[in-house]
Amino acid sequence: MFGTLMDIMLAEGGIEASNAFFGFMGSASALIFACIGAAYGTAKSGVGIASMGVMHPQLVMRSVIPVVMAGVIGIYGLIIAVIIAVGISNSDEFNSFKAFSRLGAGLSVGLSGLAAGMAIGIVGDAGVRANAQQPKLFVGMILILIFAEALALYGLIVALILAIK
Repeated sequence: MFGTLMDIMLAEGGIEASNAFFGFMGSASALIFACIGAAYGTAKSGVGIASMGVMHPQLVMRSVIPVVMAGVIGIYGLIIAVIIAVGISNSDEFNSFKAFSRLGAGLSVGLSGLAAGMAIGIVGDAGVRANAQQPKLFVGMILILIFAEALALYGLIVALILAIK
């Protein structure tokens, strides 16, 4: 069935199959890798919050910040995945250069989101537990989380530049 769809697309004067493949792989990798990072960051931070919340339930809402920051990484991946998918067209204008730039954009935001999500999860887990024992560590934890989130933001900026080429 897949071969038949590609034959129809090529017969109608559309884009090469490899160009479509690399373009859509960029869109998929943006969302997949960014969401894996977001899920890891959310899960790891959530374990720390649950552990800390047993002894200090009044600090649970204050400790949700790492979970929110991890969720934003998934949004970065979604934004780029949609931009890439909308930019793929069935015309001769979508050449190999555009296809590879879309793949690079997806990998840029996806893999930087994966790395940032892992950093946020580890810092969030240890940070909320430490914050429960010493409240003065809160500002330091937030600064570290901001720098971890910046890694994903760097990937988003590069992906935006690549996706519009």
